Amino acid sequence: MNSKEIENVIKLEPHERYKYFIKKVADWEIFFTMVDKEGNYVTSELDSQKLFPLWSAKELAELCKTSGWEEFTIKQIDLDVLENEIIDYIADSGCLINVFPVYDRTGFVVNLQEFTRDLSEELKNYS
Repeated sequence: MNSKEIENVIKLEPHERYKYFIKKVADWEIFFTMVDKEGNYVTSELDSQKLFPLWSAKELAELCKTSGWEEFTIKQIDLDVLENEIIDYIADSGCLINVFPVYDRTGFVVNLQEFTRDLSEELKNYS
């Protein structure tokens, strides 16, 4: 991603960033999250709800390495890992999905069912 694209995308409202995310992930079939030094997935909390962060590009995830997240590592994930590992983790942990947070601001928060439905619908456009 070039700096102009990053600048334009982070200015979008959370729901518009969510739609951008869904389109990019459907197109590239990869996305990004963060893990700690032990390789455990990183979550945040909002109103006592655990949030699992996802980004459509490594450069966008880098913007969130602030406010205590500096030591975390960005991890690339493909759709197979989503289906075989991430969905179970999110369901078992009772997390909501925090799609495309920017800096220390929450992104668009969605539950697992809505997320998988929206992504599946968009993936139909690419098959």
